[in-house]
Amino acid sequence: MIPVLMADDETLIRAAMATMLDLEDDIEVIAHVGTGEDLVDLWRTRVDEGLPTPVAVLDLQLPGMDGIDVAQRLLELSPGAGCLIVTSHGRPGYLKRALSTGVRGFLPKTASATTLAAVIRTVYGGGRYVDPELAAEAISTGDSVLTPREADVLEFAIDGSSVDEIAARAHLSPGTTRNYLSSAMTKLGVANRYEAAVKARDLGWI
Repeated sequence: MIPVLMADDETLIRAAMATMLDLEDDIEVIAHVGTGEDLVDLWRTRVDEGLPTPVAVLDLQLPGMDGIDVAQRLLELSPGAGCLIVTSHGRPGYLKRALSTGVRGFLPKTASATTLAAVIRTVYGGGRYVDPELAAEAISTGDSVLTPREADVLEFAIDGSSVDEIAARAHLSPGTTRNYLSSAMTKLGVANRYEAAVKARDLGWI
């Protein structure tokens, strides 16, 4: 039986994924939580108790630590552990960062339950899976000068949202959001956050 731990801050989504995965004969979702910190705590407890290493199914955008940060922490606790990112924000920069961290699975939330189960098996067996469309996009897009968080806030700025609105959507404080926006504007050589968002989108970075 393949043990799975899941983290997603959208309760209905993670509960639905857990229910679908539990229909598989060889997969057991042993817990699903709403934050990366909670998942790291559960993982550490299993390590301390000598329990089998699970596969981590992680939403990319979590409050606090994002999914890639969580994966990094898990891999520090259990080198070689199977970590899988599911996301609705499949930008090339995230994919490259995830793979460099040691994540072995990366797929969109639009993937079917059958695909997710198959990827869990692949990752558990030591293999790697990257969604083909996301991989092709990453190859064809030049390296972004933006950090993933800068890309996040710019994506939320594209519709003219206020700093407070962007901060709430990105799970960041307004001050931190302003810092990310300012840094992105400087890197892109533009005068305001909307121009930065448009330029980053034109370059395929958001």
